[in-house]
Amino acid sequence: MEKIIYYPVFFTATIRHWKRLLKPDKYKEIILEQLRVQIKKNQLIVYAYCIMDNHIHIIWQVKGVIDTSEVQKQFLEGCSKHIKADLELHHPNVLPFFKSSQNDRSYHFWKRCAKSKELYDDDIFEQKLDYIHYNPVKAGLCNLPEEYLYSSAVYYEKGSEVREGILTHYRG
Repeated sequence: MEKIIYYPVFFTATIRHWKRLLKPDKYKEIILEQLRVQIKKNQLIVYAYCIMDNHIHIIWQVKGVIDTSEVQKQFLEGCSKHIKADLELHHPNVLPFFKSSQNDRSYHFWKRCAKSKELYDDDIFEQKLDYIHYNPVKAGLCNLPEEYLYSSAVYYEKGSEVREGILTHYRG
């Protein structure tokens, strides 16, 4: 089987109705764990991320022969499954806000049509990297990008990864 070469992708997924579902750190940790799962399956390289209360930005690159949309689907479904389980156990009153009208699911956490944009050159890549890292600053959550705990900014600013096993530097 021929190996497919993918470009890095700027990926954004938003919580339905812009609800702040990801505000608790435990849900941000679920997002990070699902990235680790995809990395361990040898399906992804993650270059950057920022997890906000109601959306996520990731720069990733799909590896191997799996289709980009399939990796994205697995990632979002994995996040949803774990968040739903926690909500059922600890916050059942929140679930009705995410009730789905679709027959194939009870709840729908992510807004349809997550955004993916291939990054064909270094200038565009670095522009998106800065955009991701300055997102929490723009939102007033911190003064400097590297102060935000759920971002890869500290990795690029100080060369240290807060959460092991996720990031690969885009310069190799």
